[in-house]
Amino acid sequence: MKTVAIVTLGCKANQFDSEVLAASLEEKGYRLIPFGEKAEITIINTCTVTHRADFESRQLIRKALRYNPNSLIIFTGCYVQTQPNELASLKEVRYFLGNKEKMKIPELLPSLLKGEGPRVQIGEIQKETPLFEPLIPSFRSHTRAFLKIQDGCDSKCSYCIVPFARGPSRSLPMDRVIGSLNMFKEKGFKEVVLTGIHIGSYGADLCPPLSLEQLLEEIESQETPPRIRLSSIEPQEFSSPLLGLLARSKKLCPHVHIPIQSGDENILKRMNRSYHPSFLYDLVMKIHQTLPKASIGADIIVGFPGEGEKEFQHTYDLIHSLPISYLHVFPYSVRKGTEAAKFLEKIDGKEIKRRAEVMRGLGKEKRKAFHSQFLHQDLEVLIEDRRETQTGRRMGFSRNYIPVVLSPEACVEVNQEIKVRVVGFNERVVFGKVNNGNW
Repeated sequence: MKTVAIVTLGCKANQFDSEVLAASLEEKGYRLIPFGEKAEITIINTCTVTHRADFESRQLIRKALRYNPNSLIIFTGCYVQTQPNELASLKEVRYFLGNKEKMKIPELLPSLLKGEGPRVQIGEIQKETPLFEPLIPSFRSHTRAFLKIQDGCDSKCSYCIVPFARGPSRSLPMDRVIGSLNMFKEKGFKEVVLTGIHIGSYGADLCPPLSLEQLLEEIESQETPPRIRLSSIEPQEFSSPLLGLLARSKKLCPHVHIPIQSGDENILKRMNRSYHPSFLYDLVMKIHQTLPKASIGADIIVGFPGEGEKEFQHTYDLIHSLPISYLHVFPYSVRKGTEAAKFLEKIDGKEIKRRAEVMRGLGKEKRKAFHSQFLHQDLEVLIEDRRETQTGRRMGFSRNYIPVVLSPEACVEVNQEIKVRVVGFNERVVFGKVNNGNW
């Protein structure tokens, strides 16, 4: 049996792709081993959302060769899809396969191992329309599973390379979503994250068209895992029916993530984002009022061309005024082929770094303030199959996405949802004691 290692960068959709690929390879008779062991075949599933992601993707080539100098290295994913000519000079990589070809790797491997076939195989992703995932992955290293219900994006945000890497928006039919969730429940998963590139557009391409709310209503009524978590949803796609469903649902986790990106009106226009800062303020306040204990995460881009100190301050002030629970801060990164790459008003790299540090500092304050609300309260925590890095203690996540580190004496089983009382907190995690009914 040939040994294969798969290493993945980027979003949950990419992680799902790698899990499906792993399951398909195992079905073909390959043996999956962890990245870092002497794999005969190494598949690097790349990300290209930032320059940093490109750099990390290239770094993985050198790591793979250190582990096994003779490994057949296959580069695939979004970086390959968008920059094949730039990457072709990397002689250490035997094959470059685009996103369309990624799932064909199990069928292509016999010829690739013989040195046959074109070195670069990049399909026309913009013509890709159906979304039919072949297998339910096993997610051996996770207690939470991901299910990609949608791929691609039809938006044209001026900074974003993703539509060029992933193609048009396309949805997994509802019956396949429900069937996949049924299978995850049979496999024992307690939580599934519904992911994609633009899940708020779910169902618009199906016949007849559906909405995300309709899919979630169906999930609510079916035999599925007890915890369903949503990945990022665009601000303008938080409809009243969606918020109402989140409020009354017994399955949907009280956790939303919003790509806000900026709090300045002019920068939002330059980004091709179709909303005003006042809309963002009203939306987040409405979510908080509807779901007062929900975690509300946000993406922020700093250093976008034309963002002066005044524009940055507008974003800082907006976030400071809102009940945001945590931030993902991205220094702006020029992506070749995007509209923003042509903008001339570039921001100095040191200034971008400074703004990112300032915004991340605000994010830490927000996270700590959110955690403080739950001191001496009980949380329902799903125990993970990993331990917290700094303490080595068992940990898990609450329904509202709070990382909970358990006390040293806690004796708990992985993949069980238990009641935990919060006894302390900081800007990273909360500390909890298992509630055994003897408070």
